[in-house]
Amino acid sequence: MAGRLNRMGHRGELIAEFAGTAVLILFGAGVVAQVVAGELGDHDSIAWAWGIGVMLGVYVAGRTTGAHLNPAVTLGFALFRGFPWPKVLPYVVAQTAGAFLAALIVRWNYTELLAMADPGHTIKTQIVFSTLPGNGTLPVGLWGGLRDQIIGTAILLFVIFALSDTANMAPSANMGPFVIGLLIVGIGMSFGADAGYAINPARDFGPRLASFLTGYGGAWRDQYGDLYFWVPIVGPLIGGVIGAGLYQACIARYLPQGEDRDTVKPSD
Repeated sequence: MAGRLNRMGHRGELIAEFAGTAVLILFGAGVVAQVVAGELGDHDSIAWAWGIGVMLGVYVAGRTTGAHLNPAVTLGFALFRGFPWPKVLPYVVAQTAGAFLAALIVRWNYTELLAMADPGHTIKTQIVFSTLPGNGTLPVGLWGGLRDQIIGTAILLFVIFALSDTANMAPSANMGPFVIGLLIVGIGMSFGADAGYAINPARDFGPRLASFLTGYGGAWRDQYGDLYFWVPIVGPLIGGVIGAGLYQACIARYLPQGEDRDTVKPSD
């Protein structure tokens, strides 16, 4: 009986990660489609909608899993906060699958506008689904994009670790998702130019695969023809470990001892 309940609980965690990540992509990819293909809105509306999408995704999954919604977050909590290693890969698969399905929905919903704006399904609208160096237009290359993703995700994990640490000044449970949403808005407005602030391997790879399967033959490469898809995967994983590690080394070790910390770890 206990084993069956354990399996059901684990299944519920994966469903929550799937659903929460899907919600963030529906808002995030949806707003980019509206701006790029429909010419409604601008960079600020993109930053705000991504932040809102993350906030709502965290509200969806937060009670069940702590709402990782990002393989870089899952890896950081496994390395530094005791998240069970056997759950890492299933969480990553659930997150990526949620992002993939949500991107398919956005692709379907904006079929007519995408065809009107970009009949050849080129890089012009590929950016709706996945990131490019310099957002496809600015003079940034592959290695600049990698640098940017490492820095941006390090910032993300450093602050998330602070926000989830109850020995620090963590917001109350109901306010946590709101503040994390503001964090995403801030990163988008401050670190969005060089590589589109993917800062999340699932957020980029799932929609990239969805776009490739629905007509975007160049989805794996950037505007220079370089194989780029790995950059928003490797960069965030490296940056996440750096950011989480820096928080533990520079902040957590000096906080008052003996206080409970929110490890964002569901029960085993």
